[in-house]
Amino acid sequence: MPGISANTAQTILCEIGTDVSRFRNASAFASWLGLCPEKKVSGGKVLFTKSRRVRSRVATALRMGAQSLHHAKDYLGEFFRRITRKLGRPQAITATAHKLARIVYHLLGTKEAYRVSFTSLKRTPFGAPNIDCAGKLPNLDFRSSPQRTVDVPWESAWRK
Repeated sequence: MPGISANTAQTILCEIGTDVSRFRNASAFASWLGLCPEKKVSGGKVLFTKSRRVRSRVATALRMGAQSLHHAKDYLGEFFRRITRKLGRPQAITATAHKLARIVYHLLGTKEAYRVSFTSLKRTPFGAPNIDCAGKLPNLDFRSSPQRTVDVPWESAWRK
């Protein structure tokens, strides 16, 4: 899995084990790791939003793994670079570590291997999936050059 080396995986397994059933869901797991922002709200007004300071070896390992995704040429690397442009590097590291934590929770909960299928989508520069339909559509005999079927009367006056 991108961002998770053998040492990171060993740290995760030693600290939390293979049973993640003690957490309600992936969000609770990420919050336990201190990778979720907490809002301080008073009178309906958000005073500040910041991640909790938690001394967790797993969170540190996931942050290091997220930081290593800077040059990765896959979905997680693209995510890290996009968030870096938006929010800055420290918040991008935390956001990518949060995404890695959710993936790890799913992998440990379902006991499945990591699949790259959903993260290997080709993306256009604006983030929309690039769908190649050339071989999927029947041959409808469209021509690439525009052809006029009806002459417009005022255009024939211009040609003379």
